[in-house]
Amino acid sequence: MTTPDKSFPVSWEQFHRDARALAWRLAGLRSEWKAIVCITRGGLVPAAIIARELGTRLIETVCIASYHDYDTQGELQVLKDISPVLREEDGEGILIVDDLTDTGKTAALVRAMLPKAHFATVYAKPKGRPLVDTFITEVSQDTWIFFPWDLGLTFQAPIAKGSAG
Repeated sequence: MTTPDKSFPVSWEQFHRDARALAWRLAGLRSEWKAIVCITRGGLVPAAIIARELGTRLIETVCIASYHDYDTQGELQVLKDISPVLREEDGEGILIVDDLTDTGKTAALVRAMLPKAHFATVYAKPKGRPLVDTFITEVSQDTWIFFPWDLGLTFQAPIAKGSAG
């Protein structure tokens, strides 16, 4: 994997705080969501946190592969579709959750499946931002977010020594 120009490492604690902040914003929009549809794999962790905070018990997944080598985004593949019951009424009252909207390709695909659903992500980049309804933090398009589930504890060189993050 090539090192990105800019990186944004996110700790478990920070991600939990950001996902709870997202839940806080979503709580003010509806008294109850029919279900959460999380986009796997990245949407699994924030969906669990948001479901707990909002008291939502029905969690569905839509499984889409886009990053095939953790370096470049490839052709989208729907590995598992959303249940037909949740697709009724075009997703009205459904909350879609993902960790990040990057280019917006995955978001556009899921939006087409559930056009009336509310789409929420923890992080958003400019290209994908118009496709989501609610997010917490925007990062530049050339920034790679290192999520806690992708990190190990290792030495990080200081920024002044040429390190990207």
